[in-house]
Amino acid sequence: MPVTETRKRCFPPVVDDEVRLLILGSLPGAASLLQAQYYAHRQNRFWHLLGDVTQTSLPTLAYADRLATLLAHGIGLWDVVAEAQRKGSLDSQIRDAEQNDLFTLLATLPQLQAIAFNGATAAKIGMKILGAQAARYQVFKLPSSSPAYTLAYAEKSVAWCQLKLAISL
Repeated sequence: MPVTETRKRCFPPVVDDEVRLLILGSLPGAASLLQAQYYAHRQNRFWHLLGDVTQTSLPTLAYADRLATLLAHGIGLWDVVAEAQRKGSLDSQIRDAEQNDLFTLLATLPQLQAIAFNGATAAKIGMKILGAQAARYQVFKLPSSSPAYTLAYAEKSVAWCQLKLAISL
């Protein structure tokens, strides 16, 4: 069966008033959309990497508990793309993207000090949206947690563990 290009939409942000670090991805992939959960593809290393950061075994927790644990550590989640056409799950297939209103969200986060981008596509789009406003935050451009980005896990973990600085502020 041929893969068709369909319009895909992001999830609502996971944030509260105590978020100090906002992690922005590009747009949820097919497995995440199907399960209605951020980073649901079993080979995506997002939850493992953030487990290294928070020193919590996030992958073993129920999804709601993962989100609650992130918030307890001052970490929020969202995506830079609100909606787009995309065949499959690869960021390179994102077309006709509508951007999320990052400025409205950022205005609701009084403790926010850092923004991290999960992968090059999220960083490229997010930095374009933020423009000069990015200078107000500590910015991390992280290697993608996606299995499509084949950097060794140990190298990804070293880069992601820089986030410990942002959540300890």
